[in-house]
Amino acid sequence: MQKTQFYHELHRPQFHFSPQKNWTNDPNGLIFYKGEYHLFFQHNPERINWGNMTWGHAVSPDLVHWTQLDHALYPDELGTIFSGSAVVDWDNTAGFQTGDEKVIVCIYTSAGEPFTQSIAYSNDRGRTFTKYEGNPVLGHIRGSNRDPKVIWHKPTQKWVMALYLDGNDYALFGSKDLKKWGRLCDVVVADTGECPDFFELPVDDDPDNTRWVFWGGAGVYRIGTFDGTTFAPETESLHAERGANGYAAQTWSDILPADGRRIQVSWMAGGKYPSMPFNHQMSFPVELTLRAFPEGIRMCRQPVREIESLHGKAHTWENHTIRPNENLVPETDWDLFDVRAEVELGDAEAFGAIIRGIDLKYHAAERKFTYLGRDIPAEPVDGRLEFRVLVDRTSLELFANSGKSSASFCFLPEARDAPLEFYAVGECAKLSSLVIHELRSIWP
Repeated sequence: MQKTQFYHELHRPQFHFSPQKNWTNDPNGLIFYKGEYHLFFQHNPERINWGNMTWGHAVSPDLVHWTQLDHALYPDELGTIFSGSAVVDWDNTAGFQTGDEKVIVCIYTSAGEPFTQSIAYSNDRGRTFTKYEGNPVLGHIRGSNRDPKVIWHKPTQKWVMALYLDGNDYALFGSKDLKKWGRLCDVVVADTGECPDFFELPVDDDPDNTRWVFWGGAGVYRIGTFDGTTFAPETESLHAERGANGYAAQTWSDILPADGRRIQVSWMAGGKYPSMPFNHQMSFPVELTLRAFPEGIRMCRQPVREIESLHGKAHTWENHTIRPNENLVPETDWDLFDVRAEVELGDAEAFGAIIRGIDLKYHAAERKFTYLGRDIPAEPVDGRLEFRVLVDRTSLELFANSGKSSASFCFLPEARDAPLEFYAVGECAKLSSLVIHELRSIWP
């Protein structure tokens, strides 16, 4: 009865995670263990506004359907519990294991005076956590140093922590046991802040050609190499997230090698949810890849394939010409969509979609989308523009050119006779392919 009460409100996201009630922000502690994706998250268990930060907790078998569990970490004498990460300590390097289950260790910021870094561990698949009696494990360095992201670096057999320091400055630290940490190197990422992530990816799926990605909270990243001690950037700061509402993204650790994907989720910050019992939502999970382009290696982001489990009725068009003032209006009154399109622009000045009353417009001369005051660059390939849009009740996520350009937005719908409308400006545009799937809710 409680799930029905909480998950069918007017502005409740229907295929994005949101907590039952109260404030939420950054995703934390993303791990996969024994068939469960764990999503911890910044949460205020008492009020709908920010404050009293704890770690909320939810699990999913498929990255789509989520069950919220009891809170994992509460404030203590070292401060409230700010953002961080989690790992499975497969080799019991910290010595916390007491039974047959491998230990899940959370690494988080104790947001007292000053900020420090602490750990907590679980021997029961993340259902309960014990804080390490020797906390903090990393003392204050400078500023509001925070948001530790920890990974296992197999070649050097040590844990590596990426930590935000201050301004554009980050640092990497190393440890053999998650308890004692030494500084490895400093990293600068401009135009971002907070919430680092650090991971390795193959280029064009070639396991013999890999790069490391250092990620900052505002969706800005640098690509380079890492020898276990030093991250050597090969690029300047690059923008992966072009939307107004994608922030503090983190990737899952410990995904099985047979799967092998690098999967990321963001906090969709700044949304409005009038008269709702909750405040804010997560993005839909995306798969990250590195691809070589003429200008260099770039990250691509695409919704994980599991979204297909929500596909309902499909609407399809092929080689359909859209003329100015003759809009294509699909016959649907649904409000949840997975839209995939390939457009031959021809001499059209613009092509667009009015989605739940709000205009997503591609400007041919400027080679960019505009949406809710933001510009999202997207280059046609051989005169053809390819893009995908996920539409929930209060969010839109755009992925263009196989996810080379991506953007996350929150919105409130405008009044409109139809939820979707496609149009061309100036001259005709041809829809080489348009596939619209209505999506089912993830909530029972």
